[in-house]
Parts: sequence; C-alpha cells; structure tokens
Amino acid sequence: MTRFVDVHNMVRWVARTGTQTIISEMMDYLEDDFRRWESFDKTPRVASHTPFGVIELMPTSDHETYGFKYVNGHPSNPARGFQTVTAFGVLADVHNGYPTFLTEMTLLTALRTAATSGMVGRRLARPGSSVMAMIGTGSQSEFQALAFKAALGITTLRVWDTDPGAMAKLVRNAAPLGFDVHIASSAADAVQGADVITTCTADKANATVLTADMIRPGVHINAIGGDCPGKTELDAAILELGEVFVEYTPQTRIEGEIQQMPADFAVTEFWQVLAGGAAGRSTPEQVTIFDSVGFAIEDFSALRYVRDAVQGSDFFEEIDLVANPEDPKDLFGLVGALSPVG
Repeated sequence: MTRFVDVHNMVRWVARTGTQTIISEMMDYLEDDFRRWESFDKTPRVASHTPFGVIELMPTSDHETYGFKYVNGHPSNPARGFQTVTAFGVLADVHNGYPTFLTEMTLLTALRTAATSGMVGRRLARPGSSVMAMIGTGSQSEFQALAFKAALGITTLRVWDTDPGAMAKLVRNAAPLGFDVHIASSAADAVQGADVITTCTADKANATVLTADMIRPGVHINAIGGDCPGKTELDAAILELGEVFVEYTPQTRIEGEIQQMPADFAVTEFWQVLAGGAAGRSTPEQVTIFDSVGFAIEDFSALRYVRDAVQGSDFFEEIDLVANPEDPKDLFGLVGALSPVG
C-alpha cells in the first residue's frame, strides 16, 4: 500500500501544524539535503512548453529514495478560474521501485518555494534585516512573507502589483499574521528602505520589474519569478551589481535570470555555501542575488518532510496503487479468471 496525502488532508495538516512552523522546519530538511547535494542524481527538469503554459517533470534520487514532481505553470489560468500552478509528487523505494508516498503538491510547492527562499535568505541577507519589498502579490506572496518572518524576523512588507485586487488580498491575509503592509505606488516605491526584495510575478515573458537604479548597497534580492526560457524579471544590469547564487547551474542558465547573460557568467551554487566551499555574504554593503528557478532536490526535501511529519497521524490514507499478484510473474492471473472467454 502507498501512503497518500490528498488536498483535504494537506489543508488539515497545515492548519493543525501552522504555516510558519512548517516553513521553518522544512528549511532544516532543505539544508540537510543541500549539504549532501553531491550525492544526488541531478538533471534539468523535463519541460513541455505550449502557448498556454508549461508542464514539467522534476526527478532526482539519493540512491536510496527516488522522487519526482509533476507541475504546471499557466500564467493565464487565474483569469479562467484555474490555479497558475498545480502539482503532485511521489517518493519511491530505489531497491524495488515501488512508490511509497504520494501527495498533492500545489500547496506543498508554495511551502517549499517559500522555505527555500527563507533558507537562502537567512544565509545571504544582511543581519538585522527588517523590511521586505515584494513585487508580485499572487499565490506565493503570503508564503514568502512567512518564510522571511521565520528566517529573519521580518514583519514589515512594502508591496506592489499591477493587480490592485491581489494587493488587497495580501493585506487581508497578512495583517492577521502580524505584518505591517504598505501598498506602494510602484515597484520603485516598494523597494524604498527594503533590506530584502522578493520578485514573484507570473507572466511568461522577459519582463523588467526591477531595474538597477532601484538597488541600494546591502540588499538581498530573492528573484523567484523566472522559471522557464523566455521568462525573466530583473534588469540584466542588476546581475552585475553583486554575487549571484543559484540552485543547479545548468538548469538556471536555461530558465533563470542568468539566461540573459553570457554562458561563462560567474555564479555560485548555494549548496557550496552550506558545505563551506564558498562564501555567502561577505560585507554589509554587498548585494546578494538568489536567482531561484526551483529544483527537484527541494521537492525531494519537501516530500521527505511531509512523509515524516504525517507518520502516525490521521493526515494520510493508504491507497492500493501497485498491482501485487501472489505470483510476481503472473500479472495476467489478476484479471484472467475475470475476463470473458471467446
């Protein structure tokens, strides 16, 4: 039998545990897996692009457990009453290939994306950071706010979105969580006085939501909106202002902000910071940029965390996902006696 967490149980588990608690605990799972980064199989995600959006598979394995996520990205979906991103994920036992854990990952992807941002931010943002600017206030925004509250103690948000309704939604959801939210008049206004800038827009386009003249010394830029070829958020000149940190370089060169730069543009894979092989922030005045596109090891960490967290609880059910005949060589025997003859 395979353990399965559906949407209903995921919502129940998050409500019972607390979103900020989950994000904070997931950061520790992420750090553990990033520290053993070299032990994982790694490959850029397998993507199928259409004019409507993209559908992707994101696989990885540590040679004991295999994991993958199915995920889509369709920016025009909300106008049609659908989510921009939906997903599900699987863990399997490498030794026999059997799936052991299956879960929804629409909510879980939002949690893991935020946890990844927070994990990186607590290493790269300037100590004492207290204000975050957020450009883009869609489905990811509240999760990002809670991640930086957990990682850095940030409770002041300066936000901008082209959709006033999205900004009002963020205020409605974030105010009860203890955030002081300032609705800015523009992106330039939003970044005034910010210690951290998060860009999280959804349009599948080479956009420029942040320009180099908006960046002041010491800021940490958490650029999470770019995640496929032809989709960027930052003025390329920003990438020259400081150190750029990425997840998996071959994937980020295709999908991230650095797709705008020459193939030899220097970046640092973040796992090296955790492993002690590279410096993170070196001075208070340094600009740090996390060019995040999302990578399969992060989903693997999130799946591990949920699997462990719901063990022994009532937040999952067991489903009969794998055909298991008494004789492993007689699969037909499961249906042969029931099949019409002639």
